[in-house]
Amino acid sequence: MSAPVVVVGSGIGGLVTALSLSPMPIVLVTKAALGDESSTGWAQGGIAAALGDDDSAALHLADTLAAGAGLCDPVAAERILSAAPQAIAFLERQGVVFDRDAEGRLAFGLEAAHARRRILHAGGDASGAAVVAALKRAVLNTPSIEVFTGVEVRRLLVEDNAVRGLLCIKDGHPLRLAASRVVLATGGIGGLYDTSTNPAGNFGQGVMLAARAGAVLADMEFVQFHPTALATDLRPLPLISEAVRGEGALLLNERGERFMASTPGAELAPRDVVARAIAGEIARGGRVFLDARSALGSRFATRFPEIFAICARAGIDPATDLVPVRPAEHYHMGGIETDEDSLTSVNGLYAVGECAATGLHGANRLASNSLLEGAVTGLAAASAIAASPLPRTRNMPTAALLPAPRLETVRTIVSRALGVTRDGPRLVEAIAALLPLAEHGGADADPAVVALSIAVFAAMRQESRGGHARIDFPETLSDGQRRSMTLDAVVAMARELSASGQARPVLAWSA
Repeated sequence: MSAPVVVVGSGIGGLVTALSLSPMPIVLVTKAALGDESSTGWAQGGIAAALGDDDSAALHLADTLAAGAGLCDPVAAERILSAAPQAIAFLERQGVVFDRDAEGRLAFGLEAAHARRRILHAGGDASGAAVVAALKRAVLNTPSIEVFTGVEVRRLLVEDNAVRGLLCIKDGHPLRLAASRVVLATGGIGGLYDTSTNPAGNFGQGVMLAARAGAVLADMEFVQFHPTALATDLRPLPLISEAVRGEGALLLNERGERFMASTPGAELAPRDVVARAIAGEIARGGRVFLDARSALGSRFATRFPEIFAICARAGIDPATDLVPVRPAEHYHMGGIETDEDSLTSVNGLYAVGECAATGLHGANRLASNSLLEGAVTGLAAASAIAASPLPRTRNMPTAALLPAPRLETVRTIVSRALGVTRDGPRLVEAIAALLPLAEHGGADADPAVVALSIAVFAAMRQESRGGHARIDFPETLSDGQRRSMTLDAVVAMARELSASGQARPVLAWSA
């Protein structure tokens, strides 16, 4: 098959890209049903946009740079945040209905590290689902978009550093799809962790595809852990939105102590700070609870109906009960390096949303900036594609089809070594275990490529900054910089670290 443009993924980035390209004919492929198994659909917090009378893009930028711990690209961040009015207007034109107050004005919520109430919601605390539902309807009503569901992309077909097509699996059979423009909108890496708030099957497929195609990766070490996932045996872990703390809920340990009280920002400190504090309480054998009884009480069910229902299924009434919480992997700040047009270092290959590293988030994502980034980068990719002539389709190169990805072994390694806190010995152990998996071409290879990249980037950053906290290097350097590498460079560094003799036995990490 052939198509001039293929969009891979159906979260906010993929759906916005596809809709914005209309009436250009495109193909959208997605592993699940349209809009399903995307992190967008599970987002509770909403979309950060400086649209209030007391707000501005400059204030939003200042908050973003502060949360990013010195590693944001200020030019890229200003460009993305300043595009919020256009992105919100586009979403509204596609049928997204944002919540409004009694006077009909946009209603804004408050989340951690924001100096203003600037979080837009759609459908209360089910914002992601409402956004996906509206965009999905719009896509299905757009004749120029052809949707293929149940399609798993296994490889990008590249020649002379330019995209030629994709190698996919559909209904158990291989499918080659010729394309001169490919947009990756594949989401995050939650499947690499035992505890995550995101779809368990998402292991960073877009990052893997781009890396194997020769694209440059950036900031791979920075993984954000949401401080307040509901502490249950469910997988993925249900999320208790930061907006609950924005409404005044407190964090208490099992002794009833408000352990965040003396921290700047308290419960609304940046996410990495709160996550480490909660992890510290749990590491000493304690437990942590969210207390919304005084702040919300009986109003909880109407203010946060979806979260209330989640708690009820676990036998908890947040109006009268303490809600047990713990950190869980939530968002990957790193990914495929892109420019202002969402273009990667491979000609014709674009990346939008969480799989892309735009420079917006730096070392730590500011709450609710992700859905805005997905929409803005999707619009940018579509604009660049529409403005450039499409080259004629050429013969596609061939590629070997590996077994279906298997996550268990890699997940065990990643969960032990690349969590809320890290240290050199565990990182080197992880690299020594992941390198042969990535190189040997078995079912573990594709997730191992992503995990190995995270581990190597983390080993090279000998400081603590944002979502990357090293026990052995607790200080933050004065000259910290962003880092980018190709997969070849990652593998070379992994071999060097593995050969250094610092790794301890890793037999216990076998699945």
